[in-house]
Amino acid sequence: MKNLIIGGAGFIGTNATEYFVRKGEEVVVFDNLSRRGCTANLDFLKTAYPEKVKFVYLDIRDSNDVLEKFSPHLKDSKLVLHLAAQVAVTTSVTNPREDFKINAEGTFNLLEALRKHNITTGENPSFIYSSTNKVYGKMDHLPIVKKETQYDYKSLPKGISEETPLDFYSPYGCSKGTGDQYVRDYARIYGLDTVVARQSCIYGPHQFGVEDQGWLAWFAICNALDKQTTIYGDGKQVRDALFVKDLVRAYDMIAENIPSTRGQVYNLGGGVANKLSVLDLVSKIENISRKKMNPIFGDWRPGDQKVCIMDISKAKRDFGWEPQVNLDEGIVIMYNWISHHDHQIKSFLGI
Repeated sequence: MKNLIIGGAGFIGTNATEYFVRKGEEVVVFDNLSRRGCTANLDFLKTAYPEKVKFVYLDIRDSNDVLEKFSPHLKDSKLVLHLAAQVAVTTSVTNPREDFKINAEGTFNLLEALRKHNITTGENPSFIYSSTNKVYGKMDHLPIVKKETQYDYKSLPKGISEETPLDFYSPYGCSKGTGDQYVRDYARIYGLDTVVARQSCIYGPHQFGVEDQGWLAWFAICNALDKQTTIYGDGKQVRDALFVKDLVRAYDMIAENIPSTRGQVYNLGGGVANKLSVLDLVSKIENISRKKMNPIFGDWRPGDQKVCIMDISKAKRDFGWEPQVNLDEGIVIMYNWISHHDHQIKSFLGI
């Protein structure tokens, strides 16, 4: 049985590929290699696991490409992980059409291929969609309190649940939210084994973070390479962070429990035990590296949430998952990977 990973040369995709290969399973990686850093990740996978990883160039924006290159691999596949995306809010604001074609139309193209395969063969592989906390919007209606180094919810001790009303904000939120709802509905209307994973801030090895996406990695990269960095807003905005290997383990557990998880939506984040602000992250990185960062401050960015902490209790209740890697341990692992791959990161950044 095969695992098909769309966007498999990206940060999460590389970790997911490695996870399933180490379980002894075959992986087909689909990617168009448009994001810098993907080529380095693919080279790593091909070198480390030459017998277990197959690569297929695929552009999910092209429905014909999907039918010709993706659909044939659905035969005898166990799991499809859809990780391919335009991932930055700022990019979606400057180029909303491209953002829509990748995140919304691309997801629709994959779902249609899955639906047609099911009609023709009766096979129904699990399909997990990598969604985002941005589908909940800015959440300005939720009362928050301002503490010394971070904001927090006034009366949500576990964070926001999956029942929180959707309020797509920014073109990115709209495009990812469109895919989110299509994936959910293809389980209800067509009986497909589709699941939505609404993710918080994911971090870890193989992440080529940039200023507008992958903020934990970006701050660590700036520290390791002695680059000036900017904090947008006051730095007290808070997220719950999830180590990538915990996320991939959740994917596997969702698929293993598909009779009960199909058609469901799950928050997959670090939860309240792994929340931190930008200021908290800077402090942790400085303690690891023993180097000061001295960031400068800029204006708030559009759509930025002051607080977004995920209530992850549904995932624990439904399939027994919870994070195992805490922030202090995970950030050290990430920083060490960055330090050992500084030549690749410099090339990625063009320095």
